[in-house]
Amino acid sequence: MARFLTERLLQALLVLLVMSFVVYMLIGLMPGDPIDLMIASDPNLTAADAARLKALYGLDKPVIERYFNWLLAALSGDLGYSRLAAQPTLAVVLPRMGNTAILMACTLLLALGIALPAGIYAARKPYTKLDTLVNFLCFGGISMPSFWLALLLIILFAVTLGWLPASGMAPVGSESFAARLPYLVMPVMTLTLLNAGVLTRHIRAAMLEQLRQDYVRTARAKGVAETTVVWKHALRNGMIPIVTIISHDIGTLFSGAVVTETIFGYLGMGKLIYDSVMGNDFNVALVALLAATAMILLANLIADVAYAALDPRVTFAARKA
Repeated sequence: MARFLTERLLQALLVLLVMSFVVYMLIGLMPGDPIDLMIASDPNLTAADAARLKALYGLDKPVIERYFNWLLAALSGDLGYSRLAAQPTLAVVLPRMGNTAILMACTLLLALGIALPAGIYAARKPYTKLDTLVNFLCFGGISMPSFWLALLLIILFAVTLGWLPASGMAPVGSESFAARLPYLVMPVMTLTLLNAGVLTRHIRAAMLEQLRQDYVRTARAKGVAETTVVWKHALRNGMIPIVTIISHDIGTLFSGAVVTETIFGYLGMGKLIYDSVMGNDFNVALVALLAATAMILLANLIADVAYAALDPRVTFAARKA
């Protein structure tokens, strides 16, 4: 296990290094830079002022040289400043990571709470009316655009019923979780409905396959209780592909809920990446994208460890030649 974790850590560091280079190059190819924006907004700045400022911030150097200068500074703990927030980059990114972690955890727990019983029951009663209804609802959730569902929820719960706030994070001057809870309901509901359909379909397919296996028929023939057969034996083997889907969802929710966060004004990582790219806040965009990459790598590592916990045949021991 120690050797496996060490190898995965080294691989993750290599991936982050490559990603930092790719993202920095792509950002460097974008038209304009912060000094160009300053020139456009202040007509009193002369060409000499612009040249002096670019030399001061190193923007007059080739993009490759700028990348290595940034990398050396990052390795020493200096990730730069946010142009839009006028704060250190980490001071901007870390609170957004916390907000996204709350949104992601609530969404995954609720989606699994819906998908597990629905998928298992549909697999136990295949091709019945209830199974058809579950599949119909799943396809509806999978096919529904996130922005359309979010707008429908706002119209229903915020405009028509007036039960929930339409957007935002918390009332002014209050940062407690209880005060933030009403603002979380609709974003979590949107993402849960979109993800529960996918999870339910995969759980149903995995359980259908497992319930047809010989070991399940043998267990039933021996008189093992049906709940034990389904929840202890079949579900454990069927969870292996589900773990893969969940690890993918973690990466997607951490960095990809841009539309949902934008519509509800939720200050998470997806909205931060979008705003920083659109605002040419290069330091924040780079660090936020690398944080999203690191989260995806962490989710994959957790999935690999979960495989070994679910299936004793999966081992981290090195193979002998």
